Order: sequence, then structure tokens, then C-alpha cells
Amino acid sequence: MPPDWGRCVLTIGVFDGVHRGHAQLISRAVKSAAVRGVPSVLMTFDPHPMEVVRPGSHPAQLTTLTRRAELVEELGIDVFCVMPFTQDFMKLTPSRYVHDLLVEKLHVTEVVIGDNFTFGKKATGTIDTMRDLGGRWGFEVDGVKLVGEHAVTFSSTYIRACVDAGDMAAAADALGRPHRVEGVVVHGDGRGRELGFPTANVAPPMHAAIPADGVYAGWFTVLSPGKTVGTTTAGKRAMAAISVGTNPTFSGRTRTVEAYVLDTDVDLYGQHVAVDFVEHIRGQSTFGSVDDLVTAISRDVDRTREILAADQ
Repeated sequence: MPPDWGRCVLTIGVFDGVHRGHAQLISRAVKSAAVRGVPSVLMTFDPHPMEVVRPGSHPAQLTTLTRRAELVEELGIDVFCVMPFTQDFMKLTPSRYVHDLLVEKLHVTEVVIGDNFTFGKKATGTIDTMRDLGGRWGFEVDGVKLVGEHAVTFSSTYIRACVDAGDMAAAADALGRPHRVEGVVVHGDGRGRELGFPTANVAPPMHAAIPADGVYAGWFTVLSPGKTVGTTTAGKRAMAAISVGTNPTFSGRTRTVEAYVLDTDVDLYGQHVAVDFVEHIRGQSTFGSVDDLVTAISRDVDRTREILAADQ
């Protein structure tokens, strides 16, 4: 039976990271929509609500909106809806929020939310509020307990803390995949090429969650269509040794993300790329000589090959 596009099953949240907890919510919404014969809709917000509630407090962003749309589509969502989070939207009472948006605009038949979900003016709406309003306006509410393991609840806040600490294994466990940083390749100082390790300097978007300073093994993917990295076409990943930091050996001050893509040497400037961080290799260090630095980079490259050989 084709979906009834006059009704929908809705799940709501920021969904930054689209982590394993989010995946459970999405799965519940998708399955319920299939049973009901209606579309599944995911509603997220832009900018992050915290930036509007307390300007300047935007948390580090785990995923771009485009990446979020890709991930939720892979999980089976029919419609990805981005709601502009404005001062006016922030002031809606829980009742107006539900009636004007969920009932009048989206015609929800069911709402799937986490059991800690809050909404409306000053976040006064709770899951109990949503159930009361659902009873008034004729939709059901499925409250889902957040997923976790080993006394740790998977949340975007927890994952940001893992990324900030450079614990990419813990971040990947909660995300269900390696943490990704996207950006455009820009010109750097060219020092990597002089050392024999030409790097792609990735300029991430504002607020991107960048791992702690250090060296990492990871995967490099060109997202721009029609481009090639060595023998790897756009959309196919290549091994990379990734440096995050300020290049203290050369008295650097600007924090950068630089990826040495193994077994290739092509012009990547201006390309939209993704770097997936798999494992932390070592912290940022200051070396006494260029030769010592080159030796360390060579070891990093060897270690990267070992780590990623097991990740293929």
C-alpha cells in the first residue's frame, strides 16, 4: 500500500552526530510508519538551539546538515525536515508548538521522542506534556529510553567529550562509525611537501568538532564529484595519516587539520573532502630537528598502515 502523505510518524531532535541512540529513535519511527502506511519524517533544527538561547554557546558540531540528511536517509527516513530555530520559534509555548507545527503543518499520527526530550518556551514541555497534547489532538507518543553501554548513555554531549579528548575509539563506538570532519582543501605553508609528506590542509566549517591535538590514523574521502585521489575516485576512501595541531616544531600558532594521503600525490586544492578519524597514534610533539620530525612522521605513516589494514 502506498504511503498516506496526508499523515506522518515524526521524530524530533537536533540529531547532531546521528549516533546509536538517535538510530534507535529513527528505527522506531521508520518501523511504525511502515506499519501505519504513512511517511516517516525527521525534524531537526538550524542553527543549534543553544546558539539562539545563549548566543556564543554553540556546541561543537559532530555532523553537518548535509551529512545528517545522508545518514538518516540511510536509516530509512522518508522526509528530512530542517526547522529554522529563531527567537520567535523559541518563544512558542508547548501547546502552540504542538498545535501549530505538529498538528496543523505536519499532521502527525505518532511522535517518537527520547524520554528526556524537552520543547517549547524555556524547554517547559516534556514527554508527559507531549502525551497530554497528543490525547487532545489525536496522535500517539512513543517515548524511547536512551541507548547506552557500561553505565554510559550515548549522547552528542558524551561524543563531543570523547572527540575533544582524542578518544576516537569511544567516539566511534557511540556513533556507530568513525567521527568525520569535512572541509575544503586550502593552501598551507607547503612545509609538508618540503619534508616529503605533502598534506591536504582541510578547512572545516565553523563549530566543527575537531579532535584533540595529535596524530591519527584515518580515512580520506574526496566528496567533490568526478575527482580522483591516486587510484581512488570520489566517494572511495584512501588511507591517511592526520595531524591536528599548531606545528610547534616550526612555532606554528594556527590550529590546523592536515591529512597526508598515502600512496598518492594529486592536486586537491578547492576540493570538498572528508576525514574519518579511526585511532589516535600519538600526541602533538616538538622535535629538536627536522630529521627527527621526518623520522617520527615515517613511523606515523607505518603505524597508520597497520591500523587501517585491520579496519578495511
